[in-house]
Amino acid sequence: MTTIAVTGHMDLTDASVPLVRDALRETLKPFAGSGLTGVSCIAKGADSLFAEVVLELGGRLVAVVPSRDYRQNKVKPDHAETFDRLTESADEVLVLPNETADRSAYEDANRTLLQRADRLVAVWNGEPPTGKGGGTADTVVEAREAGLPVDIVWPDGASRRS
Repeated sequence: MTTIAVTGHMDLTDASVPLVRDALRETLKPFAGSGLTGVSCIAKGADSLFAEVVLELGGRLVAVVPSRDYRQNKVKPDHAETFDRLTESADEVLVLPNETADRSAYEDANRTLLQRADRLVAVWNGEPPTGKGGGTADTVVEAREAGLPVDIVWPDGASRRS
């Protein structure tokens, strides 16, 4: 059994979504027959695409929700249906004890992802950390420091909204 966590950009362009989905499928396919478990915060963008591919490949999904108010205060209407569908499809939904979805809650969620994982998939364009903490690059740095293998997924043609 392999447990893989995800971190990644939320602001993928519409044209990038199928490219990233295909790249995630290729990255995760080798683990599908061995009891794949995906751990995701199921945010818009990379997290949700990863969760959908894990389920498509017959894997088990663990959803990590950063705070008690995350669904009502942070999930935008254009992502609510996907968020709800994925939390309902998850084998486990872990709502962290943070009251408010803020930088500290996101950092806590990322630590939880890494603690549960054997490896990390990062849908990441390779840009360095912004210094705000809790972002994709920060999570990659933390995973590498913890000795977790990191698979970078950034297919040719992928981009972020400006």
